[in-house]
This record gives sequence, structure tokens and C-alpha cells, in this order.
Amino acid sequence: MRMTSLKKIALLSSLLLPLQSLAAEPVGLPAMKPLAKPITIKFCIFDIMGTSGDAFSYAKDLALEAKKWNINAEMRAYTDERVAAEDFKAGQCDGVAISTMRAKQFNFFIGSIDSPGSLPTWRHVRELISLLANPKMAPLTISGPYQVAAVIPLGGAYVMVNDRQIDSIEKAAGKKVAVLDFDKAQAKIVQGLGAQPVASDITNFAGKFNNGQVDIIAAPAVAFKPLELYKGLGTKGAIFRFPLVQITATVLIRRDKFIKDVPDFDDRVQKMREFAFTKLDVVERMVNASEADIPKKYWMDLTKADQDKYTRLMREVRINMTKEGMYDKKMMSLMKKVRCKIEPTNEECSQNLE
Repeated sequence: MRMTSLKKIALLSSLLLPLQSLAAEPVGLPAMKPLAKPITIKFCIFDIMGTSGDAFSYAKDLALEAKKWNINAEMRAYTDERVAAEDFKAGQCDGVAISTMRAKQFNFFIGSIDSPGSLPTWRHVRELISLLANPKMAPLTISGPYQVAAVIPLGGAYVMVNDRQIDSIEKAAGKKVAVLDFDKAQAKIVQGLGAQPVASDITNFAGKFNNGQVDIIAAPAVAFKPLELYKGLGTKGAIFRFPLVQITATVLIRRDKFIKDVPDFDDRVQKMREFAFTKLDVVERMVNASEADIPKKYWMDLTKADQDKYTRLMREVRINMTKEGMYDKKMMSLMKKVRCKIEPTNEECSQNLE
């Protein structure tokens, strides 16, 4: 199976995601009986590199494996995530791989995972994905005709600035910050800090940072080299070792298309979610390697006092945004349970605000 180096993969933009990082291992889809009758699935994959991208290449390998289930998967690559989501909504795709932020329109519960400060570390991410793989959670993965087949983490999104003097919220005032144009929560957060939100999308936010159109972005380490973010950092920039959110991607399917024709459909989707959980170790190694690969000169550590301040600020933002209907209350409550399980002495654990 041909796969290029992870360093060359635009992982942030190729959101069938760390699945391509499994290339060193057998594809190994879950063991299931073939369908009694063959079915065809049109699967749309966001890969900024199109059909030549590694995400799409790996998806084709998965499609070959799916034939063992009597499933014929027709793959289509998209270099524009918005178009992929719109085609999925219009029924031109039976399945789609997009960012979880973009997936919020199809499943509000799952789409609320990527909220500020909700999952501080990889340990928190692992605990949440484990909970989502529990069969009892299956009803929450269904929203109308859509169902979540997998949630895949990409690592923490770190604040990157073009001037390391921007080392506090106060100093961010007036600065230009790239925000995803389809996520209204991001713009409200940036405005609340006194900074200027600049509408962007996954395909152009890096270019705006590299060209000096914005002063601040947030991105995971896996995007650093592929998107050449060192150009935006220049000689004065920095990356703060304090993740704002844990970036994830979501694989969605049109439940209404298959539920009648596949008697054990729910069992098959459940096994896919469980399968995604079993691959977290592989994804974690990839994320850790990407972070370690960033030159040390760029990293800056916040003081404990600043970390506590920003943690409280993000919590206030989550609470307010949830009240305004921008995040799902059930997901917020679930992620709070995860945080309090890991750190039961946190002040939030004695309060009933999330």
C-alpha cells in the first residue's frame, strides 16, 4: 500500500484523517459477516489534495476491504469541505468525512465536542471516545436521517502568534484572529477578547497567517509542516503550549438509506465506533510525533497562574455559549463528567453549571 510520509500529509485539511496514519498496519476492518445482498455506498471525503491526497488513497484501500462485507464503496474526493458537507446534505453522498465543527449541523451533540477547554489533554479525549463507543450512547449519535459512525481526534489546537509579545489576552486586543466562518462561537469568543475576527475556512486560514493577513490562529501540531505555518511565525512568532480545544473529525452516514436494507445496521455501525476507539494509540503516536517535530524555539509555556486564568475563561465561554444554544447541554455535561473523573478536585466539580 503506497503511503507518503506523515510530514507531507495536510492532516488538518485531509479529514479522513488519522486513518491514513494506520498505513504501517493492516487495514483490519472489524470482523463482520458479508451482507446478504450487495449495496453501493457513495462516500465523500474532504482531502485538500483531492484524489492524489493520502486521505483519499487510504480511503480507497478501505473500500477494497469493504468489498469483503459485500459493500461497494464509490469514493469521491473534495478539496472544499463546505461543498462536501452540502453534497452530503443534498443526498449526493451516503457518507462523508469532515471536521467535527462542520459536522455540528448534522449532529449537534457530537458537533459540540470541539468547544474551548472541554478536553484539556489526550487522556480526556480517550475517556470521551471510550464513552461514545458504548452502545448506550448510540441514540445520541443519531439525528434525523444522519448517524455518526466514528469520531477521530487530531490533537490539541494551539494558539500561534506572529509576535511572541502577544503573550496575554490583554495584548491580543485589536489583533486580527482567523476564525472559521461557519462556527459563530469562534467569532463571539474573539470579539469578547477585544480582538478582530477574520472569517476564514480550513483551506485558507493558514495562508492568511503565513501572508500576514491575520496575527493569530489556532491549529494542531499535525498542521505545522504540511501547511508551512513556520512562515507565519517568522522570527518573532510563538506557539503557546496550552491547547484551546481538541480538534476532531467525524465520519457520518445517511442512516435512512440503509436501515431498511441492512437488518443488522445498528450492530455494524456500533462496531465501527468501537473500531475507531481501538486505533487511538496509533493516532496518539502520530500526534505526539508531530508535536515533538516542531522546533523547540517556537514553543512558549504559560505560567500556572495564566493557565488557571485561561481555563476559567474558557469555562465561562462554554457556559455562556451553551446558554445561547451554540453547544449541546448533554455533551457539555458529559465532558464535565470526564474532566471531574480525571481531576475531581477541580472547582467546577463542586458546582452545577455544566
